[in-house]
Amino acid sequence: MFKGDTINVLLGITIPFVGTTLGSACVFLMNRQFRQSVRRSLTGFAAGVMVAASFWSLLVPAIDRSVSLGKFSFLPAFIGFWLGVAFLLFLDSVTPHLHQETEKSEGPQSRLARTTKMVLAVTIHNIPEGMAVGVVYAALLSGCGEITAGAAMALAMGIAIQNFPEGAIISMPLRAAGKSRSRAFWIGVLSGAVEPAAALLTVAAANVIGPALPYFLSFAAGAMLYVVVEELIPEMSQGEHSNVGVLMFAVGFTLMMALDVALG
Repeated sequence: MFKGDTINVLLGITIPFVGTTLGSACVFLMNRQFRQSVRRSLTGFAAGVMVAASFWSLLVPAIDRSVSLGKFSFLPAFIGFWLGVAFLLFLDSVTPHLHQETEKSEGPQSRLARTTKMVLAVTIHNIPEGMAVGVVYAALLSGCGEITAGAAMALAMGIAIQNFPEGAIISMPLRAAGKSRSRAFWIGVLSGAVEPAAALLTVAAANVIGPALPYFLSFAAGAMLYVVVEELIPEMSQGEHSNVGVLMFAVGFTLMMALDVALG
């Protein structure tokens, strides 16, 4: 790996984490939690970004990479997608966590505090995002023609943009629950630390990722879409006038699509 490649990869996997950090810093600027309509808007936006990224940045390159299989070029993406779904289903089952706007915990029984379970829910959410950024940069390093430096940066920027409201959504409730501003900020930051960690682990596999690249790409897509359908869509649709979540979903989707096409 050349020095320039190393810098580009480190920059790419750091950008999403910066988004989470800046969002968590909102706890120093605001005294109240977001209104429900604002939370629905931000959640819908994040869902739109993730769906577009799953399609444009992950599934399409996975299928294009398998074109030599002819009419079965969908098969690696199909298999990888289901492996990603199964992976997130497993994490959901073994990790005690609590989603926004819900009272009943999911996963195994635990005496963990409510705020801790909320942080764990966001952490599970962040794992596939880190994997997605990591696998795209690993593909770039492996010389995959379907992934350009611009496309990799577009994904990193898209994830960072949707991480900003996520950081705020986790730190603000912690502040409302009685945590100090600095403690709420650092917990929000740490909830996003799993992203660069997951990205680095994926990039570390760059030397062997070539033949299995379509599986890795679609694995990340399946994991991300699991999060969208299981967590984000229900949250953005809660309460009255939930169409605001749908509209922001469309904004997030088209923004990520535009970034991928313009920079890719």
